Amino acid sequence: MRPGTQVPPARPPGFRPAVAGLLLLLGCAVLLSAPGCLGPSGTRSPGRTTVQPKAALLPARIVSNFFLVEAKQADGHTYRFLIDTGSRATLVSAALAHSLRTKDKAGSPGMVRLSGAMADELELEAATLKSLRLGDATFEQVSVLIYDFTEFSGQLGLPLDGVIGFPIFRDTVLTLDYPGARLMLAPPGAEAGRPAPVPGTTTVACNNEDSSPLIPVQLGNESFIALLDSGSDGGLSLNPTGLHPRFASGPRAGVMVSSLGGDHQQRVGRLSQDLLVGSIRLEQPVTDLTDQLSSLGGEFLKHFTVTFDQRNSRVTFRRGDGAPVRMASRRNTGLSFSRTPVYWRVLAVVPDTPAARTPVQTGDLCVRINGEPVEKWGAERYAALLRTAPEITYTFLQGPKETELKVPVIDLVP
Repeated sequence: MRPGTQVPPARPPGFRPAVAGLLLLLGCAVLLSAPGCLGPSGTRSPGRTTVQPKAALLPARIVSNFFLVEAKQADGHTYRFLIDTGSRATLVSAALAHSLRTKDKAGSPGMVRLSGAMADELELEAATLKSLRLGDATFEQVSVLIYDFTEFSGQLGLPLDGVIGFPIFRDTVLTLDYPGARLMLAPPGAEAGRPAPVPGTTTVACNNEDSSPLIPVQLGNESFIALLDSGSDGGLSLNPTGLHPRFASGPRAGVMVSSLGGDHQQRVGRLSQDLLVGSIRLEQPVTDLTDQLSSLGGEFLKHFTVTFDQRNSRVTFRRGDGAPVRMASRRNTGLSFSRTPVYWRVLAVVPDTPAARTPVQTGDLCVRINGEPVEKWGAERYAALLRTAPEITYTFLQGPKETELKVPVIDLVP
């Protein structure tokens, strides 16, 4: 191996993240675990996968860079799923599991203890679904873990019933068409999974041995491995160990990240170097620094139609042209929130931001944004406000009184 090449560290048994990556919603990053992916060791594919000769198509919805689909199941109900290529496990709600699971054998349900990289632990009940349907594709005997999505759904602003991990697609060709907002599934070798080379198309080798899509990328003259993580709404999450990244801006303190092991503040900045993914050039990306495996999330993937061909160990990126990808500045008022339908609780105030010059403190409750109740501000709408508004008016509850504060929006990372 030539100098300047970074390899991923050996992974402990247990898991890496569930909804892998940083959920940068409402100025607050919420991790269901830690950056990377989740999955008990020995994750296995479904017992049988049935896909029609033609590609199965399913409309998608891209919300805050997350790839969401809705699919009708055998019980006649329609459920909403997040497609998470960064997860080695499939997680479902208790209600979905109760309706679709196989009959339990005698004895108590099996439990799986997950241990994360930040010493956090979580014990989830394991179950097997009779089937899981995505349009005309059917996966039988699907191993799942049962998870409470209440908090995540609150942050997203939409009810979520499950997170579908990468291993389930082992016997299909999976295409996430972000610009076209659709999911496609095809049998291995189908033409739908092998797009003809056209301008704006690049195919890279993919290491799927650990049931995770790992690809080689290059920063300057240094190479490293990155996880393709559709379960993260971020762009580039970079582990700088063994590398020598240079920054045009920062790194500086970012928003607060909440994980099972507690809260910690991000370090963010914009690189002065370009990142290469095959022939794709990501110009001076905004970067979240991490001590976990480097990853590329939805902020990067949203520019492409991405095809994962696990059998042939390759990933193909398609775009209308071969122009470089440029990430927008990271705008914020400096407030990190956790969200409920009734109020948003301040998790932290980012130093050296407009919010830091106000009386707002951790734990304060925001009940309105620009005069409207917080329940009307879904993740997508609030993110759009941060991108365009010069200032935001927050209404905070202080005992029986309400106090309005106008806080400027700045480029946290230009």
